[in-house]
Amino acid sequence: MADQSKVPAFEKEIEELESVVKQLEGGELALEQSLSLFEKGVALSNSCRQQLEAAETRVEILVRKGNSVKPEPFRTDN
Repeated sequence: MADQSKVPAFEKEIEELESVVKQLEGGELALEQSLSLFEKGVALSNSCRQQLEAAETRVEILVRKGNSVKPEPFRTDN
C-alpha cells in the first residue's frame, strides 16, 4: 500500500469506502456495527461524489472562436 500521507484525499476516501464495503459484505458484524459502517460508507460516498462533481466542473475544454477563448463543459459522449 502507498504511503498514506502522500495519497490525495479522494484516493484515501475511495480506499476507505472499499474497506467499509468489504466489511459489510463479510456479514459477520453486529447490527449496530453494520449500521455505523453503513453510515460511514454513505458519508464517504457523498464526499467522493462531491469531489468528482467539483473536478468535472473544473474540467473544461477551451475552444478558440475567432480572437476569443470560450470555455465549454467537458463532454463524455463520443
